Amino acid sequence: MNFTYPKNERLKSKTTIGLLFSEGKSASKYPLRLVYRQAEENSEEKIKIGVSVSKKYFKRAVDRNYFKRVLRETYRLNKHLLLDNIPHPYSLMFFYQSKDRLSYEEINTKTIQLFEKFLSQVNKIDDSENKTEA
Repeated sequence: MNFTYPKNERLKSKTTIGLLFSEGKSASKYPLRLVYRQAEENSEEKIKIGVSVSKKYFKRAVDRNYFKRVLRETYRLNKHLLLDNIPHPYSLMFFYQSKDRLSYEEINTKTIQLFEKFLSQVNKIDDSENKTEA
């Protein structure tokens, strides 16, 4: 199992990020939020993910950077849940949206719950598309 977070999995494209916010759907598990959009079929990676922590809640860059590192680490350790179960490539944006300072363990369990919620939403969409094609 590959527990890495290589550069080609990082979401950096301004146009893709803009499309995520204008056309994306979201899943939430307090205090985490995942905004997602199906990527083009010809993309080389199954997942491209970006991480964000609000300046509104954490004024100091040190605190924002800490929570971004924690989010990237929880993604890195749990991305196999996504890679094994998504039918199409996706662009994702992962947010920490609270003043509450949760511990790493709490964030990790919330991340797993959020990924499961995301997968159930994606599978519902995929099932409904398959029914309309049949």
